[in-house]
Amino acid sequence: MSFPHLFSPFTLGDITLTNRLVMAPMTRSRAIGNLPNALMVDYYAQRAAAGLIITEGAAPSPNGLGYPRIPGMYSPEQIAGWRTVTDAVHTQGGHIFVQLMHVGRIGHPLNLPAGAELVAPSALQAPGEMFTDAEGPQPHPTPREMTGEDIAQAVAEFAASSKAAIEAGFDGVELHGANGYLIDQFLNPISNQRTDAYGGSDENRVRFALDVVRAVAKAIGKHRVGIRLSPLGAFNGLKRWNGAEDAFDYYAAALGDAGLAYMHVVDHSSMGAPEVPATLKARMRKSFGGTVILSGGYDSERAEADLAENLGELVAFGRPFLANPDLPLRFQKGAAMNPPNFDLFYSPGPDGYTDYPTLSSAPAAS
Repeated sequence: MSFPHLFSPFTLGDITLTNRLVMAPMTRSRAIGNLPNALMVDYYAQRAAAGLIITEGAAPSPNGLGYPRIPGMYSPEQIAGWRTVTDAVHTQGGHIFVQLMHVGRIGHPLNLPAGAELVAPSALQAPGEMFTDAEGPQPHPTPREMTGEDIAQAVAEFAASSKAAIEAGFDGVELHGANGYLIDQFLNPISNQRTDAYGGSDENRVRFALDVVRAVAKAIGKHRVGIRLSPLGAFNGLKRWNGAEDAFDYYAAALGDAGLAYMHVVDHSSMGAPEVPATLKARMRKSFGGTVILSGGYDSERAEADLAENLGELVAFGRPFLANPDLPLRFQKGAAMNPPNFDLFYSPGPDGYTDYPTLSSAPAAS
C-alpha cells in the first residue's frame, strides 16, 4: 500500500515536517535526578525520522514532578541536558516539541524534590497508587487546594518553562491538557469543585487552560504552541460527566481563538478507555479550526485513510514508535513490527528503551 498523505510534507507554524507521522509523548522514566541524559539522547535520535517528535512529559516546575525519574524543564542543568537531545534530533533532520506536564494531584512526596508539594484545583485525593523508587507503590495523598496566588504562579511557571524550552533548542511546546493531570483537573468537575472564577461553569473551568495557553503563546509565539486533550477520557480518576461533549466543544473553540499551532486529540479506546465518538471529534475539529493531530491505536492503513478523509492533518503513534525506532521506514516497506516489552516501559536503563532493533540492525534471515 502506498501512503501519499502520511508521507507528504506539512507546514506546522514556521517549520516544515518531512511527513505526517508524529511520535506521541510517552513517559519513559529514564531521567535520573530529573535530568535529561545521554541515554535519552540516543532514544530520541533513533526516532528522528518522525515528522515531529513530542517528548515525554517534562515538568514546568518542581511541583509538577509527581512520577519517579521524569525530566524537568526549568533548571539550567535541565536546559543543558535537553539541548543535547534537540541537537541530536536536528542533526538527523528531525523536529521536536517538548511536552510540558504538570501532574497536579497525581504524584507522591517521595517523588518530589525538597520543598515541592502536590497541588490541585481542589483538595480531592485521586484514586489508586503512585509508584515510588523509595517505597514502592503508595496511595495518592490528598493535594493542597491551589490559592489564587498558586494559580498565578503555575501559569508563570508554564511560561518560564516554555522560554527555557526554546533556549534548549526545541521547535515548540505541547501543553499536556489530557489524562487527568493539572490542566485536565481544572477542566473536569470531578476534580474541580471550586466556587471561584476557576470552577463551576465550562467557561470558568477552562480559564486555567486558557491562562496557560495565552501566557505561553505570549512568551514564545502561538505558532510554537500545541495542546493535548483527552475528551471523555477515563484516566487518573477522571471520567465523562453530564455535558462533557458540549464542554469539550466549547474548549476547542476557545483554544482555536487563541490561534495555537495544533490541537492533539487523544482517543484511548484501544487501551480500554471509553471511545471518543466520531461526532465529537468532528465538532471539536470544526470549532478549533486549525491543525489537528489524531491519536489512539493507529496503524499505517487507518492513518492514511483518516488523513485522506480530512479528519486531521497529522497522526500520532505511541507504542509502535516506542518499539520501532525506524517506524516510518517499516511503514513504507510493509515490514514486520517489533512488539513492545511492557515490563520495561518505566524501568531505568537501556533495556526496552534504546535496544529495539531497526531493519538495518536486525540479523538477516537464514
